[in-house]
Amino acid sequence: MYAAPPTSSLSSQQLRLATRGFTTIELMVVIAIITILAALAAPSFRPLIERWRVRAATEDLQSILYYARSEAIKRGGKIVLKKIASGNGCTAADANTQWGCGWTVFIDANNNATQDSGELTLQTSSAPTKLEINLASSNGYITVDRWGQLASAGSSSFNFRLFPQGSNATNSAAATLCVAAGGMIRRLNTGDGTC
Repeated sequence: MYAAPPTSSLSSQQLRLATRGFTTIELMVVIAIITILAALAAPSFRPLIERWRVRAATEDLQSILYYARSEAIKRGGKIVLKKIASGNGCTAADANTQWGCGWTVFIDANNNATQDSGELTLQTSSAPTKLEINLASSNGYITVDRWGQLASAGSSSFNFRLFPQGSNATNSAAATLCVAAGGMIRRLNTGDGTC
């Protein structure tokens, strides 16, 4: 059987190899320090994450509006962009003005702004979580005619207001998506801005 030599006979090189590394106590202290620093830094990331969510939803909404316009021009109109109602875990779209659960684009063959059986869904998108998206004076859908002009509740110009859930349009992360009569879409970096 192998026996360890007495400590006095170990060379200095063998001692350095035996003491290389760190102890469990040192590891626990480092983990505790990292945890404390992460806890201090986490609240400062909240506004950044809120701005990212608003920006992502704004870009997605702008993209779907352009898509609906191009499909309407290509297909001779009869395109509807409709909000997805609350359900399936989403509660951010109870009223017609609330678009927080997402939206769907479909061909409305009979012009009733309701997706009936046999009417083709072109695209569906869910909105990011923890976000409110409002379209004032909305009846829950936007129609697009053959010239690509958008209309909501009889108005050809309208604005979407996007802001973090539980806040309002004055939040620093809020944004406004302005849609003009001819279909021009512009983003404002404020939720209470005038188009």
